Amino acid sequence: MLSTSDTESSKGLPADGAPIVPVETDATPVLARAFRVAIIGRPNVGKSTLFNILTRSRKAVVKNQPGVTRDILVGEADWWGQSFEVLDTGGLTSAGDVFSAMIYEQVLGILKYVDMLVVVMDAKTGALPEDRDVIRIAKESGKPFIIVVNKVDRENEAEMLKAEFYEYSLDIMHASFERRDHTAEIVEKILARIPKGSTAEKTGLRVAIVGKPNAGKSSLFNCIVGENRALVSEIAGTTVDAVEEQYIYKKQNFILVDTAGLRRQGKRLGRNDGVEIISAFKSYEAIDRAEIVLLVVDGLLGPTEQDAKMAQYAYEKHKTVLLVANKFDLLRSQIDEPKKWFRERIEREFHFAPDIPITFTSAERGEGIEDMLDEVLLLWNKLSLKIPTRKLNDFFYNVIRQAPSPVYRGTNVKFYYLTQTDQKPPSFIAFANHPEGVTPAYRRFLIKRIQAEWGLEGIPIRVFMMKSS
Repeated sequence: MLSTSDTESSKGLPADGAPIVPVETDATPVLARAFRVAIIGRPNVGKSTLFNILTRSRKAVVKNQPGVTRDILVGEADWWGQSFEVLDTGGLTSAGDVFSAMIYEQVLGILKYVDMLVVVMDAKTGALPEDRDVIRIAKESGKPFIIVVNKVDRENEAEMLKAEFYEYSLDIMHASFERRDHTAEIVEKILARIPKGSTAEKTGLRVAIVGKPNAGKSSLFNCIVGENRALVSEIAGTTVDAVEEQYIYKKQNFILVDTAGLRRQGKRLGRNDGVEIISAFKSYEAIDRAEIVLLVVDGLLGPTEQDAKMAQYAYEKHKTVLLVANKFDLLRSQIDEPKKWFRERIEREFHFAPDIPITFTSAERGEGIEDMLDEVLLLWNKLSLKIPTRKLNDFFYNVIRQAPSPVYRGTNVKFYYLTQTDQKPPSFIAFANHPEGVTPAYRRFLIKRIQAEWGLEGIPIRVFMMKSS
């Protein structure tokens, strides 16, 4: 049987189908914020390089190509005992393409959530009309900001290169991000603005949202956190970087991570000049770091071989997977018994995971979101389960009597006792006289019995074998 969240709920959904308006209740996600610094500027001026310097990471994709950064990327910075969050933003440009317009609106929308701006300009190109537009945006935001002229590689040329930027009648700093020159001074300017007691430390249950392009991952992410943080469009590949946000649901701290849509490897090669391949790497990295993976599947299309491969990868990394059937409102309007239809396809494509938990949502309508989050909490409780050793060994004694022991080199394998480790998902060590003689089939038998005994269906538990002393 498949474990499901069967309630076809539309909690808080108006009769006309309009999107729900979040209200402050115990069930509503509440953002947990730290001091935030947004880096803004034209494309290809070095914003992502500065982001990586401040966060001491390589989270931001850096290429000598405009338009690589599309989403708002958040990272934690810790300098000299003080911490803050850094937001890398897409390049602000007047170009008429669809992504430039979306990025422009997205950056304007996010400014109300930040506390300070770092405006980056390019010394090699000099002051351009688009720089004036960036300065205007910074002033109109009402946030304090500093201007940094990047790519000043020779100190004796600094004043000459900065000269044309003085038309803005503001204090101008210069730096070379590639050479790490004067970056410490930027940090000092930021730390001077941070109120005492502010922290950027993120703790909690890490949940990664993964899936194919256009399955609705970013819409789901935005619906939960209540911000237009991730770009949403009908164009596949809109999300490039992994985007994360911390929030609280029913007193549980979460770190939600939106990832780039994962295509088959053959479709990734040769696209976007390598950017999409880098994005796929970051998506798999998000799975590696997560405790729970939300595998978002387009409900209208149903699960595919690529969806199954993503689930298999997560299971290989011992991650708990919750399958999210998104766009369920559209599926329900077109097919009779939509859940039955969807489950039949799951049983075919996910034959390796017959007990994978499923929840049904519509991110566009805000439908089923609370049911999904409740299912995440339930899975987290299962992941955190600690079984008393006495109960574990009473169970183990009864189980090994119900099936013939494996035979190793003419000798029966004898089991002595079972103990639980401190790992997540729950993992166990069985001590035996010949652990090398325990077959994969017998190990699967033990796992199935443990899952059934303690309600751990859908949890990728492990049983290790060790030789008893």
